[in-house]
Amino acid sequence: MSHPPADRAQTTPAGPSPTGAPAGGRMSAGTRSTLLGAMFLMATSAIGPGFITQTTTFTVQLGAAFAFAIAVSIVIDIALQLNVWRVIGVSGRRAQELGNLVLPGLGWVMAAFLLAGGLVFNIGNVAGAGLGTDAALGLDPRIGGAVSALVAIAIFLSKRAGVAVDRIVVVLGLLMIALTAYIAVTSGPPVGRALRNVVLPEEVSFLAITTLVGGTIGGYIVYAGAHRLLDSGVTGREHVRDITRGSITGIVITGIMRVVLFLAILGVVAGGADLGTENQAANAFQTAAGEVGLRVFGVVLWAAAITSVIGASYTTISFVTSRTRTADRTRTLLVVGFIAVTTLAFLLIGAAPTTLLVFAGAFNGLLLPIGIAVLLWVATRRADLMNGYRYPRWLLVVGWTAWLLTLYLAVNSVRPVIELFA
Repeated sequence: MSHPPADRAQTTPAGPSPTGAPAGGRMSAGTRSTLLGAMFLMATSAIGPGFITQTTTFTVQLGAAFAFAIAVSIVIDIALQLNVWRVIGVSGRRAQELGNLVLPGLGWVMAAFLLAGGLVFNIGNVAGAGLGTDAALGLDPRIGGAVSALVAIAIFLSKRAGVAVDRIVVVLGLLMIALTAYIAVTSGPPVGRALRNVVLPEEVSFLAITTLVGGTIGGYIVYAGAHRLLDSGVTGREHVRDITRGSITGIVITGIMRVVLFLAILGVVAGGADLGTENQAANAFQTAAGEVGLRVFGVVLWAAAITSVIGASYTTISFVTSRTRTADRTRTLLVVGFIAVTTLAFLLIGAAPTTLLVFAGAFNGLLLPIGIAVLLWVATRRADLMNGYRYPRWLLVVGWTAWLLTLYLAVNSVRPVIELFA
């Protein structure tokens, strides 16, 4: 596989880098770094403010039984991500490019859905960053959100933005896990009971499972890591092992954060604490560790929000630009503009209105089965786009089976829109 010149390497997150494996099949340091960055970009894109709210809500509702829903959702997420990363990575094409090759114009429909959802949800991400700075530092949420957006913009404008994004999402991802694990230890959760519920659940909530799947890989999230890996030059059949490792590990990282957050909240709930109906996660952290717990929650929420701002902005722009025809500087300016527009909207209205969030959720819900179907169709019927790679039959069976669940998610995402008009 040929690589772009070194002077263009990693100038922006969309800029390729010469990270191919050296002779002998051993992974180079550059490939390892890029793979790690892609895994954490996918994981931290999933771990946003909504992730924290979802996990807390279901833990309060289901208690230890929520462990079963987490385990099942992780298995389904892995099945879908394995296919998404492999098709994009081996074909060397972004999801919307494959969509246009399968059916002219379909890729642009996918891009439109993702852009609409990304704009609205990124307002929520900026708002989450503001709430995080409020809990951690007592800073006005609007000021905190604006400052956080400027931090994200500075990252994308840096000379080696690709490297900066990779390293920052790794550091913040590990920080979130470490701090939440500290609260989990402090709250003293019934780990044994939670483990039993993984195998023998006291209650099974299909709603919780489908919500977790949609929240973990819905919308832009499922493509974030794969597009980052592709734009960094780690593509082709020779990188199948790296691509597979990255797709699984990205979901596992997300799962670890889900588990430690679940245990942190479970310990507080099992202890009989009343978390109220608002700011349940913040109340749980504060109950577990007092004032320190509240500050820790603020840092975790801010890290979750700022990495989601980075992931949403990068992935959304990757859907409306071309790897070959769009200049690096143009992509960077579009990313910066995307962050600026969503931040301005946050400053003007405070947060994304509920109606817009419902519509954005519907767009994301519809994009998931369309996008997954496109990629699975390429793997099943378009060998010409897979560069001679023979796709594993077992992986196709797993992928199409998991795709059926995305149809259910799509129906559920459209239902609130119908109820709005009803």
